[in-house]
Amino acid sequence: MDTQQVSALSRAPSAGVVHINIRLTDGYTIISNRLSQHRGMSLLAIGVGTHIQSLPDGRRVGVKALAERFPESEVRIAAALRELEEHGFLRRTRVRAGGGKLATRTESYNHPEAAARGRVRAAVAAPVVPAVAAVAPGPEAAPVAAAEPVPVPEPVPVRVADPEPVPVPVDPVPGPRLVPTPTAPRKPRLPLPAPQQPTEALYAAAADLLAGLPKTAPLFLLSEEDVRGLVPGVAAWLERGARPDAVRAAITDDPPAPLRHPAKLLRHRLATLLPPPLPAAVPVVPLQNCDDCDRAFRSSVPGCCRGCRDARAYASERSLIGV
Repeated sequence: MDTQQVSALSRAPSAGVVHINIRLTDGYTIISNRLSQHRGMSLLAIGVGTHIQSLPDGRRVGVKALAERFPESEVRIAAALRELEEHGFLRRTRVRAGGGKLATRTESYNHPEAAARGRVRAAVAAPVVPAVAAVAPGPEAAPVAAAEPVPVPEPVPVRVADPEPVPVPVDPVPGPRLVPTPTAPRKPRLPLPAPQQPTEALYAAAADLLAGLPKTAPLFLLSEEDVRGLVPGVAAWLERGARPDAVRAAITDDPPAPLRHPAKLLRHRLATLLPPPLPAAVPVVPLQNCDDCDRAFRSSVPGCCRGCRDARAYASERSLIGV
Protein backbone atom coordinates (compact mmCIF):
# COMPACT_ATOMS: atom_id res chain seq x y z
CA MET A 1 0.00 0.00 0.00
CA ASP A 2 1.41 3.32 -1.11
CA THR A 3 1.63 6.11 1.43
CA GLN A 4 1.74 9.79 0.59
CA GLN A 5 4.87 11.58 1.61
CA VAL A 6 4.10 14.88 3.26
CA SER A 7 6.95 17.28 3.84
CA ALA A 8 6.39 20.20 6.17
CA LEU A 9 8.63 22.47 8.17
CA SER A 10 9.54 21.10 11.56
CA ARG A 11 9.15 24.57 13.02
CA ALA A 12 6.49 26.57 11.15
CA PRO A 13 6.91 30.36 11.10
CA SER A 14 4.51 32.47 13.12
CA ALA A 15 3.48 34.55 10.09
CA GLY A 16 3.56 34.30 6.31
CA VAL A 17 2.94 31.34 4.06
CA VAL A 18 3.54 27.75 5.21
CA HIS A 19 3.88 25.11 2.46
CA ILE A 20 2.23 21.73 3.02
CA ASN A 21 3.66 19.82 0.05
CA ILE A 22 2.63 16.31 -1.00
CA ARG A 23 4.90 14.45 -3.38
CA LEU A 24 3.28 14.34 -6.82
CA THR A 25 3.59 11.37 -9.14
CA ASP A 26 1.35 12.58 -12.00
CA GLY A 27 -0.50 15.66 -13.15
CA TYR A 28 2.17 18.26 -12.40
CA THR A 29 4.36 20.74 -14.28
CA ILE A 30 7.73 22.18 -13.34
CA ILE A 31 7.56 25.98 -13.46
CA SER A 32 10.67 28.12 -13.18
CA ASN A 33 10.82 30.83 -10.54
CA ARG A 34 11.90 33.14 -13.35
CA LEU A 35 8.23 33.15 -14.32
CA SER A 36 6.37 32.55 -11.06
CA GLN A 37 8.35 35.19 -9.12
CA HIS A 38 8.97 37.70 -11.92
CA ARG A 39 9.07 41.25 -10.54
CA GLY A 40 8.33 43.07 -13.80
CA MET A 41 5.12 41.36 -14.94
CA SER A 42 1.56 41.51 -13.71
CA LEU A 43 -0.03 38.67 -11.81
CA LEU A 44 -2.35 38.00 -14.75
CA ALA A 45 0.61 37.60 -17.13
CA ILE A 46 2.35 35.21 -14.69
CA GLY A 47 -0.83 33.15 -14.44
CA VAL A 48 -1.31 32.99 -18.21
CA GLY A 49 2.35 32.00 -18.70
CA THR A 50 2.05 29.27 -16.05
CA HIS A 51 -1.09 27.92 -17.73
CA ILE A 52 0.57 27.88 -21.17
CA GLN A 53 3.63 26.02 -19.88
CA SER A 54 1.37 23.37 -18.34
CA LEU A 55 -0.37 22.62 -21.67
CA PRO A 56 0.75 19.84 -24.04
CA ASP A 57 2.28 20.66 -27.42
CA GLY A 58 -0.23 21.51 -30.10
CA ARG A 59 -2.85 23.05 -27.80
CA ARG A 60 -4.29 26.35 -29.06
CA VAL A 61 -3.31 29.29 -26.86
CA GLY A 62 -4.73 32.22 -28.82
CA VAL A 63 -6.60 35.12 -27.28
CA LYS A 64 -10.03 33.72 -28.15
CA ALA A 65 -9.15 30.22 -26.95
CA LEU A 66 -7.94 31.52 -23.57
CA ALA A 67 -10.95 33.84 -23.24
CA GLU A 68 -13.27 30.85 -23.66
CA ARG A 69 -11.39 29.01 -20.91
CA PHE A 70 -11.03 31.82 -18.34
CA PRO A 71 -13.36 34.62 -17.14
CA GLU A 72 -10.94 37.43 -18.09
CA SER A 73 -11.77 39.51 -21.17
CA GLU A 74 -9.91 39.28 -24.48
CA VAL A 75 -8.38 42.71 -23.89
CA ARG A 76 -6.79 41.66 -20.57
CA ILE A 77 -5.59 38.32 -21.97
CA ALA A 78 -4.07 40.04 -25.03
CA ALA A 79 -2.23 42.46 -22.71
CA ALA A 80 -0.91 39.52 -20.66
CA LEU A 81 0.37 37.77 -23.80
CA ARG A 82 2.16 40.97 -24.84
CA GLU A 83 3.84 41.11 -21.43
CA LEU A 84 5.06 37.54 -21.83
CA GLU A 85 6.47 38.40 -25.27
CA GLU A 86 8.22 41.51 -23.98
CA HIS A 87 10.01 39.51 -21.26
CA GLY A 88 10.91 36.59 -23.56
CA PHE A 89 8.63 33.90 -22.12
CA LEU A 90 6.55 33.73 -25.30
CA ARG A 91 7.28 34.02 -29.00
CA ARG A 92 4.60 34.11 -31.68
CA THR A 93 5.40 33.81 -35.38
CA ARG A 94 3.33 33.45 -38.53
CA VAL A 95 4.02 30.26 -40.53
CA ARG A 96 2.50 28.89 -43.71
CA ALA A 97 0.06 26.04 -43.29
CA GLY A 98 -1.50 23.74 -45.84
CA GLY A 99 -3.56 25.28 -48.60
CA GLY A 100 -1.64 28.55 -48.65
CA LYS A 101 -3.04 29.64 -45.27
CA LEU A 102 -1.16 31.27 -42.42
CA ALA A 103 -1.13 29.97 -38.87
CA THR A 104 0.31 31.28 -35.60
CA ARG A 105 3.14 29.28 -34.04
CA THR A 106 3.55 29.95 -30.33
CA GLU A 107 6.77 29.02 -28.50
CA SER A 108 6.80 29.04 -24.68
CA TYR A 109 10.17 29.38 -22.87
CA ASN A 110 10.85 28.53 -19.24
CA HIS A 111 14.35 30.10 -19.45
CA PRO A 112 14.22 33.09 -21.86
CA GLU A 113 17.86 34.07 -21.40
CA ALA A 114 19.24 30.63 -22.24
CA ALA A 115 16.85 30.28 -25.20
CA ALA A 116 17.94 33.65 -26.59
CA ARG A 117 21.64 32.70 -26.29
CA GLY A 118 20.94 29.39 -28.08
CA ARG A 119 19.19 31.16 -30.97
CA VAL A 120 22.10 33.57 -31.38
CA ARG A 121 24.66 30.73 -31.41
CA ALA A 122 22.63 28.77 -33.98
CA ALA A 123 22.34 31.84 -36.18
CA VAL A 124 26.03 32.74 -36.22
CA ALA A 125 27.24 29.13 -36.67
CA ALA A 126 28.12 28.25 -40.28
CA PRO A 127 28.63 24.74 -41.77
CA VAL A 128 32.38 23.87 -42.11
CA VAL A 129 33.40 22.07 -45.34
CA PRO A 130 36.74 20.21 -45.05
CA ALA A 131 39.28 21.33 -47.65
CA VAL A 132 41.12 18.62 -49.70
CA ALA A 133 44.84 19.40 -50.24
CA ALA A 134 46.16 18.57 -53.73
CA VAL A 135 49.80 17.32 -53.83
CA ALA A 136 51.63 18.01 -57.10
CA PRO A 137 53.88 15.11 -58.31
CA GLY A 138 57.68 15.64 -58.32
CA PRO A 139 59.80 15.68 -61.50
CA GLU A 140 60.95 12.04 -61.00
CA ALA A 141 57.64 10.67 -59.90
CA ALA A 142 56.17 7.90 -61.95
CA PRO A 143 52.90 8.56 -63.67
CA VAL A 144 50.02 7.32 -61.62
CA ALA A 145 46.66 6.48 -63.05
CA ALA A 146 44.03 8.98 -62.15
CA ALA A 147 41.84 7.73 -59.37
CA GLU A 148 38.11 7.94 -59.61
CA PRO A 149 36.72 10.97 -57.79
CA VAL A 150 35.14 10.20 -54.48
CA PRO A 151 31.59 11.53 -54.38
CA VAL A 152 31.18 14.13 -51.69
CA PRO A 153 27.61 14.54 -50.42
CA GLU A 154 26.26 17.99 -50.94
CA PRO A 155 25.45 19.82 -47.71
CA VAL A 156 21.78 19.97 -47.00
CA PRO A 157 20.70 23.60 -46.62
CA VAL A 158 19.44 24.27 -43.14
CA ARG A 159 17.11 27.18 -42.62
CA VAL A 160 18.27 29.18 -39.64
CA ALA A 161 15.99 31.67 -38.01
CA ASP A 162 17.12 35.25 -38.09
CA PRO A 163 18.74 36.21 -34.80
CA GLU A 164 16.78 38.62 -32.70
CA PRO A 165 18.46 41.99 -32.43
CA VAL A 166 20.14 42.40 -29.09
CA PRO A 167 19.26 45.81 -27.65
CA VAL A 168 22.31 47.94 -27.10
CA PRO A 169 22.00 50.34 -24.19
CA VAL A 170 22.27 53.86 -25.45
CA ASP A 171 22.51 56.81 -23.16
CA PRO A 172 19.53 59.06 -23.86
CA VAL A 173 20.44 62.42 -25.23
CA PRO A 174 18.67 65.10 -23.22
CA GLY A 175 16.56 67.34 -25.40
CA PRO A 176 16.53 71.10 -25.17
CA ARG A 177 14.68 72.44 -22.16
CA LEU A 178 12.09 74.97 -23.22
CA VAL A 179 12.66 77.33 -20.31
CA PRO A 180 12.28 81.07 -20.89
CA THR A 181 15.26 83.22 -20.13
CA PRO A 182 15.13 85.48 -17.09
CA THR A 183 14.92 88.55 -19.34
CA ALA A 184 12.07 87.21 -21.49
CA PRO A 185 8.86 89.26 -21.24
CA ARG A 186 6.21 87.62 -19.13
CA LYS A 187 2.49 87.73 -19.67
CA PRO A 188 0.91 90.04 -17.10
CA ARG A 189 -1.14 88.26 -14.49
CA LEU A 190 -4.86 88.97 -14.58
CA PRO A 191 -6.18 90.80 -11.51
CA LEU A 192 -8.63 89.08 -9.22
CA PRO A 193 -12.19 89.95 -10.32
CA ALA A 194 -14.59 91.79 -8.05
CA PRO A 195 -18.40 92.17 -8.14
CA GLN A 196 -19.96 95.25 -9.72
CA GLN A 197 -22.50 95.66 -6.91
CA PRO A 198 -21.01 94.07 -3.78
CA THR A 199 -23.40 93.21 -1.00
CA GLU A 200 -22.94 91.68 2.43
CA ALA A 201 -25.00 88.60 1.48
CA LEU A 202 -22.91 88.05 -1.67
CA TYR A 203 -19.63 88.19 0.25
CA ALA A 204 -20.99 85.86 2.95
CA ALA A 205 -21.99 83.25 0.34
CA ALA A 206 -18.53 83.48 -1.25
CA ALA A 207 -16.80 83.03 2.12
CA ASP A 208 -18.94 79.98 2.93
CA LEU A 209 -18.08 78.43 -0.43
CA LEU A 210 -14.33 78.87 0.09
CA ALA A 211 -14.44 77.59 3.67
CA GLY A 212 -16.33 74.46 2.57
CA LEU A 213 -13.94 73.45 -0.22
CA PRO A 214 -12.13 70.76 1.87
CA LYS A 215 -15.40 68.79 2.15
CA THR A 216 -15.26 67.89 -1.55
CA ALA A 217 -11.61 68.73 -2.36
CA PRO A 218 -9.37 67.98 0.67
CA LEU A 219 -6.30 69.47 -1.03
CA PHE A 220 -7.82 72.97 -0.95
CA LEU A 221 -7.53 73.66 2.76
CA LEU A 222 -7.19 77.45 2.96
CA SER A 223 -6.17 79.75 5.75
CA GLU A 224 -8.43 82.52 7.01
CA GLU A 225 -6.28 85.14 5.29
CA ASP A 226 -6.48 83.25 1.97
CA VAL A 227 -10.28 83.10 2.26
CA ARG A 228 -10.52 86.86 2.86
CA GLY A 229 -8.32 87.53 -0.17
CA LEU A 230 -10.29 85.25 -2.52
CA VAL A 231 -13.80 86.29 -1.45
CA PRO A 232 -14.13 89.11 -4.06
CA GLY A 233 -13.28 86.72 -6.91
CA VAL A 234 -15.89 84.14 -5.87
CA ALA A 235 -18.43 86.93 -5.31
CA ALA A 236 -17.87 88.10 -8.90
CA TRP A 237 -18.68 84.60 -10.16
CA LEU A 238 -21.85 84.42 -8.05
CA GLU A 239 -22.93 87.87 -9.21
CA ARG A 240 -22.69 86.68 -12.82
CA GLY A 241 -25.17 83.89 -12.21
CA ALA A 242 -22.79 80.95 -11.59
CA ARG A 243 -24.15 78.28 -9.28
CA PRO A 244 -22.06 77.46 -6.17
CA ASP A 245 -21.51 73.84 -7.23
CA ALA A 246 -20.38 74.99 -10.70
CA VAL A 247 -17.93 77.47 -9.13
CA ARG A 248 -16.59 74.77 -6.80
CA ALA A 249 -16.05 72.32 -9.67
CA ALA A 250 -14.41 74.90 -11.97
CA ILE A 251 -11.79 76.07 -9.46
CA THR A 252 -10.91 72.69 -7.87
CA ASP A 253 -11.22 70.18 -10.74
CA ASP A 254 -8.07 68.29 -11.85
CA PRO A 255 -5.43 69.97 -9.64
CA PRO A 256 -1.72 69.47 -10.41
CA ALA A 257 0.27 66.92 -8.44
CA PRO A 258 1.78 67.83 -6.09
CA LEU A 259 -0.31 70.87 -5.19
CA ARG A 260 1.99 73.23 -3.30
CA HIS A 261 0.03 76.53 -3.32
CA PRO A 262 -3.75 75.97 -3.44
CA ALA A 263 -4.55 79.66 -2.87
CA LYS A 264 -2.45 80.73 -5.88
CA LEU A 265 -4.12 78.13 -8.08
CA LEU A 266 -7.58 79.33 -7.00
CA ARG A 267 -6.63 82.97 -7.67
CA HIS A 268 -5.40 82.05 -11.16
CA ARG A 269 -8.52 80.07 -12.04
CA LEU A 270 -10.89 82.69 -10.66
CA ALA A 271 -9.26 85.28 -12.92
CA THR A 272 -8.78 83.24 -16.12
CA LEU A 273 -12.03 81.23 -16.07
CA LEU A 274 -14.36 84.10 -15.14
CA PRO A 275 -17.72 83.64 -16.93
CA PRO A 276 -19.21 86.55 -18.94
CA PRO A 277 -21.69 88.88 -17.23
CA LEU A 278 -25.39 88.24 -17.50
CA PRO A 279 -27.19 90.05 -20.33
CA ALA A 280 -28.94 93.26 -19.39
CA ALA A 281 -32.59 92.77 -18.51
CA VAL A 282 -35.14 94.33 -20.86
CA PRO A 283 -37.14 97.05 -19.02
CA VAL A 284 -40.78 96.14 -18.51
CA VAL A 285 -43.36 98.86 -19.23
CA PRO A 286 -46.00 98.87 -16.48
CA LEU A 287 -49.75 98.53 -17.04
CA GLN A 288 -52.04 101.58 -16.71
CA ASN A 289 -55.86 101.87 -16.64
CA CYS A 290 -57.43 104.21 -19.20
CA ASP A 291 -59.18 107.22 -17.64
CA ASP A 292 -62.04 107.07 -20.17
CA CYS A 293 -62.75 103.39 -20.94
CA ASP A 294 -60.96 101.84 -17.92
CA ARG A 295 -59.11 99.41 -20.19
CA ALA A 296 -55.58 98.31 -19.39
CA PHE A 297 -52.71 99.51 -21.55
CA ARG A 298 -48.93 99.73 -21.20
CA SER A 299 -47.41 103.14 -20.62
CA SER A 300 -44.85 104.72 -18.38
CA VAL A 301 -47.32 107.46 -17.35
CA PRO A 302 -51.04 107.24 -16.53
CA GLY A 303 -53.68 108.70 -18.91
CA CYS A 304 -55.81 107.47 -21.79
CA CYS A 305 -55.26 104.60 -24.17
CA ARG A 306 -54.59 105.16 -27.86
CA GLY A 307 -58.22 104.62 -28.91
CA CYS A 308 -59.56 107.16 -26.42
CA ARG A 309 -56.88 109.66 -27.38
CA ASP A 310 -57.85 109.30 -31.06
CA ALA A 311 -61.55 109.74 -30.16
CA ARG A 312 -60.77 112.88 -28.19
CA ALA A 313 -58.77 114.30 -31.07
CA TYR A 314 -61.58 113.53 -33.57
CA ALA A 315 -64.21 115.21 -31.33
CA SER A 316 -62.12 118.34 -30.98
CA GLU A 317 -61.65 118.56 -34.73
CA ARG A 318 -65.44 118.33 -35.35
CA SER A 319 -66.14 121.05 -32.83
CA LEU A 320 -63.69 123.31 -34.58
CA ILE A 321 -65.28 122.63 -37.98
CA GLY A 322 -68.84 123.29 -36.64
CA VAL A 323 -67.81 126.70 -35.35
